[in-house]
Amino acid sequence: MADDTVLPIPNLSLPQHLVILGLQSRVYGESQRLALEKTPGLGSRIDITLTLIRIGFFFGDNTLITENLAGAEKLIEEGGDWDRRNRLKVYRGLHAVSIRQFRLGSELLLDALSTFTATELISYNDFVALAVISNTLTLPRVDLKKKLIASPEVISVLPELPVLEDLLRNLYDCHYAKFFVALGTLSPQSLSMNPHKLTHARYYVREMRILAYAQLLESYRSVTLESLGGAFGVSVDYIDRELSRFIANGRLHCTIDNVHGIVETTRPSIKTAQYEKVVKQGDVLLNSLQRLSKVLY
Repeated sequence: MADDTVLPIPNLSLPQHLVILGLQSRVYGESQRLALEKTPGLGSRIDITLTLIRIGFFFGDNTLITENLAGAEKLIEEGGDWDRRNRLKVYRGLHAVSIRQFRLGSELLLDALSTFTATELISYNDFVALAVISNTLTLPRVDLKKKLIASPEVISVLPELPVLEDLLRNLYDCHYAKFFVALGTLSPQSLSMNPHKLTHARYYVREMRILAYAQLLESYRSVTLESLGGAFGVSVDYIDRELSRFIANGRLHCTIDNVHGIVETTRPSIKTAQYEKVVKQGDVLLNSLQRLSKVLY
């Protein structure tokens, strides 16, 4: 069998698929590791390490990705050039998003937006789409216009991605019914269709709904369920079920008065939150000191 022939995978169960994909990633990775050991030049060693990361992405081998990301960062610090540093930033951002570290991943992708060159990993349009998707979730509303809507790189691509444009602009403009339509169009299936777009698609859609609810509720001390349903273009029963679930999970700070059909916001006190944070950090510090004293004495 030729070295560049992909092993055929028959109809197998998911665990069997994962085992075979893991074996394939190891087979392809071994030849690259051998080349890495025998290559003296720093630039070539970085390129081979990035190739190993791409093999990990292709086969979904998270261990291979994390091992070689650390190796690539070490090699870059030894003297990597500007282009390789920027390409590694894209690799790190894509990996962070794939393991649900959206805040870190979105920052890295946004930072690489104007210097993107990693076309060997992901196309430019898909990269911009992923940057928009992740940053729409993590950026404060005041930064959406400055860093995304007004970004020349985003402006050049968004006309080709009308659903993402609707998602971004309607969230910023507080047109929540249109935002929900765009979010519904941007379904979990379409988000995860390309492995480079979004792995945790259902999680993302849920977090975006919470973000929109919280953004609207910030403007009111109380609002009727009927008004909320009308704002999002859904029924009162739907909005009641949604808010109840997110309130019970501690994701939304409000209460529902079903007798009068209103939602009352209950914003947590900043001082109380700071006090709880100090107490929590103090407990961690005391536990660490107790463990240290046992070691020393």
